[in-house]
Amino acid sequence: MRPSLVRAVANTVRVVSALRRSPLHDRHRALGAKLADFGGWEMPIDYAGAPSKLGVVAEHTAVRGDVGVFDVTHLGKVRVTGPGAAAFVDSCLTNALDRIKPGQAQYSLCCAEDGGIVDDLIVYLRDADEVLLVPNAANSAEVARRLAAAAPDGISVHDQHTDFAVLAVQGPRSDAVLAGLGLPTGHDYMSYVDAEWQTGMLSVCRSGYTGEHGYELICRWADAGALWESLLTAGAAPCGLGARDTLRTEMGYPLHGQDISRSVSPLPANLSWAIGWDKPAFWGRDALLAERAAGRTRRLVGLLGTERTIPRAHMTVSREPGGPVIGEVTSGTFSPTRKLGIGLALVPVDVEPDTELSVDIRGRSAQFRVTRPPFVPSHVR
Repeated sequence: MRPSLVRAVANTVRVVSALRRSPLHDRHRALGAKLADFGGWEMPIDYAGAPSKLGVVAEHTAVRGDVGVFDVTHLGKVRVTGPGAAAFVDSCLTNALDRIKPGQAQYSLCCAEDGGIVDDLIVYLRDADEVLLVPNAANSAEVARRLAAAAPDGISVHDQHTDFAVLAVQGPRSDAVLAGLGLPTGHDYMSYVDAEWQTGMLSVCRSGYTGEHGYELICRWADAGALWESLLTAGAAPCGLGARDTLRTEMGYPLHGQDISRSVSPLPANLSWAIGWDKPAFWGRDALLAERAAGRTRRLVGLLGTERTIPRAHMTVSREPGGPVIGEVTSGTFSPTRKLGIGLALVPVDVEPDTELSVDIRGRSAQFRVTRPPFVPSHVR
């Protein structure tokens, strides 16, 4: 073997070995999953290999019409505890925690002082002195660092990224699957119930990232394997992050690092609803108030293809073929449900719904109609 090839192989091994792995890693491999780096974790993209022989479209279809289960253990778990922990978190994140009660969860944003989005995350309110945050994988450590740096005496921030696993059971038959395992179902959207299952406790939250009726289960790391196997035995199809992306894009849900980022504030991203504007304090408050007063100049819109061409992130958008660039695609995919290309794009705020825009797809202009997501009906509630 040539020395250069030896070095390349060694570098590849180091990169792969540096990735974190979920407790289900070996089970994914046994099911024929294609694995790839996602936020520093080696996670399943799809299950196209034997013995599953599914793939993104089949997994997507299972969630829309039946039930699927995703391993999303790469998501962070940051616990904040101590007297007044909830009030402290409320003073940092954008949404208003007084909108929910213990036993409920809430979508919120961690912003920088300039209003850019450090991360979007789910807040589980336990009580006044305990909050669990579920950030995105790549941003979990940064969210924990920012909270720890700001925490007053008596408030502790615990990064529990590898203490718990997260499985998302999504689809019309999710209630039946969980009920068959003796787990609670039927509670309100964005509420959670703690339950005992086999040898441990887990939290069952009525939430998800697919637009379907479903649940996210947070269990102990050691219990993830048995829970995963039970869900598959009950009929849930294993689903990878490829289908998760097509499902969330059909709903117009933003993905951090693509549709929202440090360079995109909540206002152009249509996330003003996740801001407690009347709160006296949260990170980025002054910058966001100033931006709101000045008026946003761009916004995130949906793009629905008029043909089967597929838009991809970073492709440029113009008002007409060959015209000046006015924006950029942030997310794009083929919609297995609509059988058309769909996407999200940041464009000037004066672009109206039903306007036709041109996307440069590898040197060829393709027409897309501006629409307001979701691209398919939502069934989350």
